[in-house]
Order: sequence, then structure tokens, then C-alpha cells
Amino acid sequence: MPKKSKEVLDRRDFMIASIATVGASAAIAVSTGGASAQEEAAPAAGSQGTVYTGDVIQGKKVISALDVGDLEPGRHNLYFQGVQTVTGQHWYVSVIVVKGAKPGKRVVLTSGVHGDEISPIHMIQTVVDQLDPAQMSGSVVAAVDISGPALEAMARRWPNSGRGIDLVDMNRQWPGHEHGPNAASRHAWLVFNRLLKPNADYAIDYHTSTTGMDMTAFHLARLDLPEVRAMAELFPIDQIFDNPAYPGLLSNAFIDAGIPAFTPEIGAPRKLDLAMIPLFVEGTMNVLKHHGIITGPMGRTGKDSEIFVGNSATGVLATHGGFVELLVKLNDKVEAGQKVAIQRNAFGEVVAEYTAPKAGEIAALRTDATSEPGNGLVSILYDNTPPVGGDTYTE
Repeated sequence: MPKKSKEVLDRRDFMIASIATVGASAAIAVSTGGASAQEEAAPAAGSQGTVYTGDVIQGKKVISALDVGDLEPGRHNLYFQGVQTVTGQHWYVSVIVVKGAKPGKRVVLTSGVHGDEISPIHMIQTVVDQLDPAQMSGSVVAAVDISGPALEAMARRWPNSGRGIDLVDMNRQWPGHEHGPNAASRHAWLVFNRLLKPNADYAIDYHTSTTGMDMTAFHLARLDLPEVRAMAELFPIDQIFDNPAYPGLLSNAFIDAGIPAFTPEIGAPRKLDLAMIPLFVEGTMNVLKHHGIITGPMGRTGKDSEIFVGNSATGVLATHGGFVELLVKLNDKVEAGQKVAIQRNAFGEVVAEYTAPKAGEIAALRTDATSEPGNGLVSILYDNTPPVGGDTYTE
């Protein structure tokens, strides 16, 4: 397999900017001294086990660190105490732990890193409701609503009040920083180091496209990593973007920590896609069977769905403002130069016609019928040797 480009891809712009080139910068390391404000002291999971704060919310115990090793077999519904709010309260993450009666592998499932991505939450709920601890080996830890303030607003980004109203993309923050420059970075550090990493042998971070874009049943996955490939190909989905993307992704933070991980994308944002969710439930159950956590015959896989794999992505950006008419559908195969969209002004005059810059498959489309200049209209997944660095991919 060709060596991966060291240039990075911006997954949001693949869908938002329709895979336009994104100069995603690496997170700035924050220098901290003794006078730096710090979060509440709490030991990291694994050093002193699960830490209970003593609080109970809606009948569920609150923890500030998790070690599944000291939980009894069964299902545990918990709240993880995250970063503080501006009033000194806390943001909490809903955590479901299903621990088997026998020892085995530990798989972490996450969703809600972006607040407009709803199908992944329902998908994880469906998976854990099918698990029987008495018949399981190992454990499944599910953190379903990681970015609380973004979810409350049905918005992609975490609203940060540090410099006026600032919107922070949590999926550029991982693994976070204990003394980071914004609450989202500190929340990411707490969640990653005290909840997720200490309890994961493997991890899957579920997303959807971003508001304003629709997407196929899709993975972002490092197929050059054998354990990632083995999991990613167990899903009966449409497409895999075989690319490391960019720094700050939760899946990349897991990989950097030695934990195989990848990022499924479950269609459109802001809704429950009840037609697409079952594909990811089936694939996730296949992964759990693959790792011996549950037993039973494998369901459909990528071999059944004939997954299209591309290692590069490009897109079409609006050059004008106006009303957009798309001429292609998701999963359509397109040729370079093929017309994919037209745009009209308020008089009905055609102001722009858009063509595919590359041959490939349609991975994402704009759902809003209007667009101003610079918005992504169409995203195309294609294969290139060597992979093209600097492309962007829609998230």
C-alpha cells in the first residue's frame, strides 16, 4: 500500500466545504506554569480505580474516573463528570458500561463529539440494548453525549465563552490538554484520560455529516493498520475513505495511544436515519464478535455491500450565491468534467455550472437549496496513487 501523505485532511470541510483543501493546523501546545488554573484533582483511571464523586443524578452515580476492572459484571449507567461550566457546575457525559461475566477484550464506543450528530447516539443505544452481560466476555463502554453544550444547541461546535463567543470543534482537540486554552480542550483531556483510554483495547468513534450536508454510509479509516482494516471491513456500508485525515481527531488520538480505532459516518446530521442506522448496528455487532466479546454468526460485511475504497477526496465549492440544483445523487459514479450542479439567481438566470474535477464516487452533497460563495456542494471520493495530501473530507 502506498505510504500515506503526511499532509492532513479536514473531515468537516470534506462535507462542509465539500472536500476543499483545508489548512487544518495542529493544536497549539499550551505552556503552563505553577500559577495555571487547574481542574479539580481526581486520580486518573487505572491508578486508583473508579472514582465516585458521591453525587447521584437521576438515580445514576457520578464518576470522575472509570476502571471497568473494578465493576461487577452487568450493565452500569453512570454519569462522567467533565469540565466545569461558567457557573462552576459540570458538564456530564452519559456512560453505559456493559461488563461480561468472563474476561476478554474491551471495546469503547463514542458519539456526540459533534452536537448535530444524532444517529450515532441511537445506533449505540441499539447495540448496548442487545448485549447480555451473562453471555459476554470482556466489556463495552459507551460514551454517547460527549459534547454536552453542542448537543444542547443541536450545533456542531462547543460554544466557548473565553474570548466572547467562540465555537470550538471538539474533533480537533483530542487528546485534549489538562491546562488547555478552552473548556473543550480540558473536557477532552478529562474524557480521554479518565474515561476512554484506560478502558479501551479497541475504539470506534461514530459521526455523521455536518449540518447542511448529506453523506453516504461511510468510514474514515486507516486501512494501512491491519487491526483497523479488520474492523472497518466488517460493516455492510458504501464507502471507506482510507486516509489518516488530520490531527485532533478522537480516532487518531486512540491510534496514537496504541489503540486501533476508526470513524464511521452515519449519513445526515440532525435526525435519526432509521434506514442507515441498522447497517452500523450490524457492523458493530460484527466487530464485537470478531473480538470474542459476543458469540454468534457474522452478519453482512463490506464484501456483501461491495464497499468503494478511495484514498483521496475532492470537492466542488460554490463560486456564486444563489439557488442550487444538484444533478447527481449520493453513491453516483462520476467522470472528470461531468456536470454535477447548476446555480441560479433570483431571476432564474444560470449564474454558475459546476463539474466534477475528478472521476470517483459521490460521497457527500449539500442539502440546503441555497448557497453563498465558498460552501461545499459536492464531495467526491476517489483513489489516487500516491494519496493526495491536503484534500478535505466532509464530516
